[in-house]
Amino acid sequence: MASPRRIPSSDPDSRATPAGRRKGVRNLKTDVKRTLAMPVKLKEGGRTRKKSTQEAALMVLREKALNGNTRALDRFLELAVRFNNDEVGQAQPLPADDQAILAAYVAETSAATPSPAIAESPDDSATKPGARSHNKAPK
Repeated sequence: MASPRRIPSSDPDSRATPAGRRKGVRNLKTDVKRTLAMPVKLKEGGRTRKKSTQEAALMVLREKALNGNTRALDRFLELAVRFNNDEVGQAQPLPADDQAILAAYVAETSAATPSPAIAESPDDSATKPGARSHNKAPK
């Protein structure tokens, strides 16, 4: 009697990648990071300097944008808006000794200056002696 045929897709041993990804194979993110970090020799001001590939590419993009290439200018400005947005107001916490100095200054200035006078509200004038009420008395 003939043995039944095995369907390859249902057999776990016949997968295309039986052990998953091979050892030593990097993903795209790792390759991009490594490539952008690789040093490149550039001539800058008559001298040869080493820069990262990322910095060199940005310098080329900058030069093209400054020479009138509108696509390069659009891309360069897009990168500037995306990555050059220093947040105003993101103050870092002060050290304890600086906080103590500021607290002493605030205490000294608040003790030396009188508190500002509280402005009268329209409702306060009716409670003063001799003040007339705007409401008419019932007849």
